[in-house]
Amino acid sequence: MDKLLAGRRILVVEDEVLVLMMIEDMLADLGCGSVTTATRADHAVSLIEDQPFDAAMLDMNLNGQASRIVADALAMHAVPFVFSTGNSINDIWDGYGDRAVIRKPFMFEELVDTLTCLLRNSSMG
Repeated sequence: MDKLLAGRRILVVEDEVLVLMMIEDMLADLGCGSVTTATRADHAVSLIEDQPFDAAMLDMNLNGQASRIVADALAMHAVPFVFSTGNSINDIWDGYGDRAVIRKPFMFEELVDTLTCLLRNSSMG
C-alpha cells in the first residue's frame, strides 16, 4: 500500500466495464479510502459538483463521445486528474497538455507511479 494513496477519494470515469473493474481493484489494493465510478460524462459532472475528490482518472472517450466536459469540471473544482486513454497523447485537448496520461492497457506499477506523482505534485501546488 502506498501511504500517499491511503484513504484518498478517487473518481474513475471509464466506459469499459472490465477496465473499470480492474482499476477499482487496483485502487482498493493501494488502500484508497473510496473509489467512485462513472461511465457517462453527465454522471461524472454531477458527482464532481456534489462531492470532493482527491484525484481522478478520466477516459478521454466515453461511449464514442469526448469527455472534455468532465475534464473542464475537474479543472473548475481543482481536482487533480490523469487521462487514462488508448488514444495518442497527441489527442490531448488544448489547455490540458500538462496533464499526466496513462496509456491503456497499463500495469499496476504504472498506475501507482502516475497517481503518486499526481498527488505529490498537487500537494506541492
